[in-house]
Amino acid sequence: MALHRGGSEKEYGDEKEYGDEKEYGRLALNPFYGEADPVGSMTSAPPRHRLPDRPLAPSTAYQLVHDELMLDGNARLNLATFVTTWMEPQAGVLMAECRDKNMIDKDEYPRTAELERRCVAMLADLWHAPDPNTAVGCSTTGSSEACMLAGMALKRRWMQKNADRYPSREARPNLVMGVNVQVCWEKFCNFWEVEARQVPMEGDRFHLDPGAAAALCDENTIGVVGVLGSTFDGSYEPIGALCAALDDVQERTGLDIPVHVDGASGAMVAPFVDEDLVWDFRLPRVSSINTSGHKYGLVYPGVGWALWRSAAELPEELVFRVNYLGGDMPTFALNFSRPGAQVVAQYYTFLRLGREGYRAVQQTTRDVARGLAERIEALGDFHLLTRGNELPVFAFTTAPEVHRYDVFDVSRRLRERGWLVPAYTFPANREDLSVLRVVCRNGFSSDLGALLLEDLGRLLPELRRQAGPLGRDESVATAFHH
Repeated sequence: MALHRGGSEKEYGDEKEYGDEKEYGRLALNPFYGEADPVGSMTSAPPRHRLPDRPLAPSTAYQLVHDELMLDGNARLNLATFVTTWMEPQAGVLMAECRDKNMIDKDEYPRTAELERRCVAMLADLWHAPDPNTAVGCSTTGSSEACMLAGMALKRRWMQKNADRYPSREARPNLVMGVNVQVCWEKFCNFWEVEARQVPMEGDRFHLDPGAAAALCDENTIGVVGVLGSTFDGSYEPIGALCAALDDVQERTGLDIPVHVDGASGAMVAPFVDEDLVWDFRLPRVSSINTSGHKYGLVYPGVGWALWRSAAELPEELVFRVNYLGGDMPTFALNFSRPGAQVVAQYYTFLRLGREGYRAVQQTTRDVARGLAERIEALGDFHLLTRGNELPVFAFTTAPEVHRYDVFDVSRRLRERGWLVPAYTFPANREDLSVLRVVCRNGFSSDLGALLLEDLGRLLPELRRQAGPLGRDESVATAFHH
């Protein structure tokens, strides 16, 4: 969650710049907002950065907020985000019916708790847990929380094994990962005082290399993170090869290093359209997996899931048993109260689609991504880094012969047409590479893809006539990790 400073009323251009609060109020509010008295709501505008002195009519308050939100981008045209932007109306009704249910009150809302338990069991079965009945898991607010929980379990297990020497100066825990991981893993290492050991990108390899990851491991390594679907380019990391490299480490050194699979996106794609890919609990070294229900799980934000192979991978001391509202409740979470609506929506979607439905949705989304990537390549101005063959995501940059504009110019001009297509620079060792990335989701149809292509085609003649790239504001973040 972003941190915000309290805003200055003057810098945001509200009534104090006008010098006459009543005049600003008259200009700011539509007379029709005052249903009973058309001018009654026009005497003063509510302040923006402090609580108003008096209440507003609900219709007036609604319209003021609604009008301001009109300036947000259209979520369906946001090709930067992995987050679900469309669900069926029936799902929306269910979520509205459950928005007042507190997920933590399992004794008060036992059926909601039961639906959560069923979702965990379904995911354990989907990800080939040795015994889905003994696999343990929980819902979270998203993959970031799920990753934090998985990291805590890895660290605590390492601490138990090294109780004779930790804490000490010689035993500082470390976590090995690629430099392309989602920022939540850097947060985990910072918050829980774990050294982050990152495998850099090299050449045309934009994610973790199994051999390089294994070389970074030692007796203080709590685990290795493999990403099934990198946010930078949509590619899968080779989880099977990573486990094999760590098997070799164990044979040589005796170190038994677990793997956590960050499947924020891919764990809800691969089981349906890459069934022969072995990345999950079929690999004995995989101890835990997370996913985002609100990404390719097809649910509105925010819901995530964390699962462990068995109870042995989740130290009991991390699980709190709370006698709350009349029942004994085991809980493992970073927060407490949160709505049950998203969990209910996840169960609805599992029930609604089943395996065949998910397969159809994910295959269609991948087909849209592949087709759009090919058509963008055919324009001649761009070079594809990935083609949507794994996640329905592809990254591309300008072709070597293009010098009059760059990816930041393309992103800026597409935004003028309503499309949010991120442009960003890759991390260390490939900071020379700047790309555009398109995330295709359910609801982004081939028709919308054709409209994007048409708008891009209209912009190219103007971009080709530029004297040179316009550059970008270095203070603006350009790496999209969500």
